[in-house]
Amino acid sequence: MPGPLVGADWLAARIGAPGLVVFDASLGGHRDAARRIPGARPFDLDGALSDHDAAAPHTMPGSAAFAGAMRDLGVDDTSTVVAYDGAGVYSSARAWWMLRAMGFDRVAVLDGGLPAWLAAGLPVEERAAAYEGPRGSFTARPRSGLLVDAAAVAAALADPAAAVLDARTRERFAGTAPEPRPGLRGGHMPGAVSLPFGDLQDSAGLMRPAAELRAAFEAVAGDRERLYFSCGSGVTACVLALGADLAGYDRLAVYDGSWSEWGVPSPDRPVVTGA
Repeated sequence: MPGPLVGADWLAARIGAPGLVVFDASLGGHRDAARRIPGARPFDLDGALSDHDAAAPHTMPGSAAFAGAMRDLGVDDTSTVVAYDGAGVYSSARAWWMLRAMGFDRVAVLDGGLPAWLAAGLPVEERAAAYEGPRGSFTARPRSGLLVDAAAVAAALADPAAAVLDARTRERFAGTAPEPRPGLRGGHMPGAVSLPFGDLQDSAGLMRPAAELRAAFEAVAGDRERLYFSCGSGVTACVLALGADLAGYDRLAVYDGSWSEWGVPSPDRPVVTGA
């Protein structure tokens, strides 16, 4: 696998190869869409691949539950996994980061997702992602520090060597646009900086070249190399993690609860508004 990002041509040349697993990790209106990349299996972030006992949506499930879901989807320890989504590079990065957090590195994101696949004139199957094959042998080997909690983020906000980057829109960051989830405060964490995930992509929805990504991070984080990422519910924060990985950073963490947790009224989690 050439890296954390592969193009449509790379994937098309390998469709159907032994050991290749293609995941559709779409959310929202793209979830359960009636067409898929041939053979794609569902990486259901609204279903088995979130912890539904947690207060915040899209919380990482425990290692046993995650491993069971991967086995149910036919993933082996020797599999090569490519994740995509119907929006472009959106929720597929969450699948990539979750697998990385569970110690699995043979995983990449499809650059541009399904839109790029279609733009290249590549074939699709006219049915939703599904899997009915044999169980896999996936083993979870959790890595600490890739997904972190509110206490770790609070410590990062006070650490001059770290930067906390917010992937939401600038309007939500400033508190001038309402939060889509009820009951959450508007604004951002004191000391966090804004880097909307869409800024890392070009007009075609592809991730920008490494040098441009590095410049985007340095523009908001300066020379800090320890980066923490937050968003609405821990999904698009992983797009920032993907971009930072491509840009050469390696001390990265995603705030799993993100604004769905921090934004709940609490004296322990301060909020400020404005740019």
